[in-house]
Amino acid sequence: MLLQLLRIKNLALVEDLEWEIAPGFTAITGETGAGKSIIIGALQLLLGERADKSLFRTGTETCTVEAIFQGDDCAKWNGRLEESGIEPCEGDLILKRSLSLSGTNRQFINGSPTTLANLKDLGDDLVDLHGPHDHQSLLSPDRQLDLLDAFAAANEERQKFLRIFRGLRELETEHAALNTAETAREQEIDLLRHQVNEINSANLSAEEEAQIESRYRLASNSRRLIELASAVAMKLSEADDAILAQLGETQKLLRELEKLDPAMVTPANAHEGAVVELSEIARDLSRYAENLDLDPEQLVALEQRVSLFESLKRKYGGTIADVIAFGERADERIRKIEGRDEELQRLANEIATHTVELRRTGDTLRKLRAKAAPKLSEMVRRNLRDLGFKQSQFETRLGEMQNPRPAGFDTVELLFSPNPGEPLKPMRAIASSGEISRLMLAIKSALAAQDKVPLLVFDEIDANVGGEIAHAVGARMRDLAKRHQVLCITHLPPVAAAATSQFVVTKEVRTGRTFTQLREVTGKARREEIARMLGGKSEEAMKLAATMLEPR
Repeated sequence: MLLQLLRIKNLALVEDLEWEIAPGFTAITGETGAGKSIIIGALQLLLGERADKSLFRTGTETCTVEAIFQGDDCAKWNGRLEESGIEPCEGDLILKRSLSLSGTNRQFINGSPTTLANLKDLGDDLVDLHGPHDHQSLLSPDRQLDLLDAFAAANEERQKFLRIFRGLRELETEHAALNTAETAREQEIDLLRHQVNEINSANLSAEEEAQIESRYRLASNSRRLIELASAVAMKLSEADDAILAQLGETQKLLRELEKLDPAMVTPANAHEGAVVELSEIARDLSRYAENLDLDPEQLVALEQRVSLFESLKRKYGGTIADVIAFGERADERIRKIEGRDEELQRLANEIATHTVELRRTGDTLRKLRAKAAPKLSEMVRRNLRDLGFKQSQFETRLGEMQNPRPAGFDTVELLFSPNPGEPLKPMRAIASSGEISRLMLAIKSALAAQDKVPLLVFDEIDANVGGEIAHAVGARMRDLAKRHQVLCITHLPPVAAAATSQFVVTKEVRTGRTFTQLREVTGKARREEIARMLGGKSEEAMKLAATMLEPR
């Protein structure tokens, strides 16, 4: 993966910067105060650091920082992104942060609004930033253990341990839930039996609910329904002035009309059909009224059934199907509790088996780590000597816990002592940013093949070094750039000369405003920049710069 583009707008002295970054090792140079630290500040914002209003360019209300990462492996974050409701990667991974003086700050991943926590979590996997203001995943003991396992080729065994660990925790949780106090157990059984009996005695079926409710609605309104149906039937056929009796008279008249004029056969037939239909309606209504004439006992029975349904639904679920399912679960729970002793013994046996297997796998994992730890320590010590720590000490120290955690029974602490006579201390306790930055470089060099963080950023890690050490720092960074993208802000000519590309930060005053600019230098311009870093642009400095830039 590659940081392909960094856009900065209205940040400190930068008005508008769009920086296309090449793979490999890129050096950023420039005179003190030119604004090189703005690059670091922009990356820190993208990595979730707290925003400071002093970062805004004077006279502006907003500032934005955006980064585009490219690479086939962008898709490996898609699962995590989709879980957070973020658009997945399709070739590019785009991070953006927009800040406002009003306090309305927003952050985006692939165009989707997201939380600062999500941005920071992703940033931890994308960038390691080393310098006066560090963003360093290696300071975390958990991250140190991850890297040791990668160095030891122990990830397969670690995944096996994790599977056993999770299985053991599930068994222990199930065992604890079943192993309740005897009184509570009996109380639960009594309640479950009452619930099952109440549901079973109702003799429920999911289909019955709709049928009973429909019949009850009709029965409860039967009196009014009978009145309406009977009234219509009466007007149609039973009253003295019934509609069908009157239509019989009109039918006779139409038939007489038809005899005189055969063309009237159509309306006569239509009238006859209407009379037939109305007669059928009258008969249907009479039968409907007869069938609705329920006796009071039937209505009471329906009312009781509906009331039972409502009572059971209030207790056990929103529908009769839910009530039935509740009863089945309660019945299964009774069987489990009644078979508690057998189930507890089964779970205890499985827990014992898992515990033995967990310890065996943990021991194997520890052996791999213990074998790799001194090798890693020695590699880092060699790198430290090349970087100027001639008599420093470094140790990868393993510790063991009584209780396991998902990564095993072990803890790891990377310890460092830069000077003779000083005790080894955890890396996070080292105060000097120059020391910790070079230590990070030594560790990164040893773990280059295993470390998966794609972008390494070093901010003046070459402070207080020079001579051969500066050449060694440059060489180490060039080696790191074979597996990572490396950005380095430096004042040392040997480090800048070792880079595959070089950018210079400059300040310019226009119309009374100061602007920071970034430009790539190649050929003669790069030789002149290296010569400036050497102390001037004399002929001797230019020759030395040319020598330092010769292909290696």
